[in-house]
Amino acid sequence: MPYYETVFITRQDASSAQVEQLTEAFTGIVSANGGSVTKKEQWGLRNLSFRVKKNRKGHYTLLNIDAPAPAVIEMERNMRINEDVLRYLTVRVEALEEGPSAMLQNRNRDGDDRGGRGDRGGRGGDRFGDRPRRSFGDRGDRFGGERGDRGERGGFGGDRDRGERSDRGERSDREPRHSAGNEGEQA
Repeated sequence: MPYYETVFITRQDASSAQVEQLTEAFTGIVSANGGSVTKKEQWGLRNLSFRVKKNRKGHYTLLNIDAPAPAVIEMERNMRINEDVLRYLTVRVEALEEGPSAMLQNRNRDGDDRGGRGDRGGRGGDRFGDRPRRSFGDRGDRFGGERGDRGERGGFGGDRDRGERSDRGERSDREPRHSAGNEGEQA
């Protein structure tokens, strides 16, 4: 018989007991149609990448299945009908994995759910290795510091001197400016 891996996500407000009941129901469907579920893993309540049916989190469950295709089709049909199942994915595989899945290995590797960041020391310490620590006055060109060998700023800074505006003439020689709100008024 072919092998399948199925992962399904249930609503965040379902309890662990309800998720276990759903898992048993899907296992019963596979067994009734001539197959067997070799492994069941609860991955727990995890964040979703985006909202699915107004849920931000979901209970993830993995099933390794050794069953004929009609059994898997019937199980998926029941998953579509059940309102507690947000999403499911079934993949046919060549062989079923023995032992815990990669998700459980990753979580159990460090013994915490923080992703193995290890000892990070105090906040604000030497976070970037052997880089020397800078003081406030050592900011390069920001906040009025020296520019060193980089030369003057140039470009289009707001503090440059524009010089005379002789090419436009005096304001009294030209038409008065009208703002958008004063169109009905006379100048």
